[in-house]
Amino acid sequence: MLSELELRSIIEGSFLPKRCECIKAEDASLTIKVYDDIDRDRVDLEVKGINADKLDSSRAICNLITGLREDLKHNHPPVLQRTAGRALH
Repeated sequence: MLSELELRSIIEGSFLPKRCECIKAEDASLTIKVYDDIDRDRVDLEVKGINADKLDSSRAICNLITGLREDLKHNHPPVLQRTAGRALH
């Protein structure tokens, strides 16, 4: 099992260059906040009540991060930019 510091580092580092905060509550659950790129005080995604005891393997941590990224993507669909009549992602 990873220490709280190691788990926080993995989760927060996985969202770089975005700012991410992983907070452990008294009941041992996690709250994860991912902040906006431009307005770094605005929270783009906040998930509370994550059972830290279930994050006991690299696969479990990876699944959590993947799910959070998907949630973040659905909150902010990619913006298309138009250049010379072509759409760029």
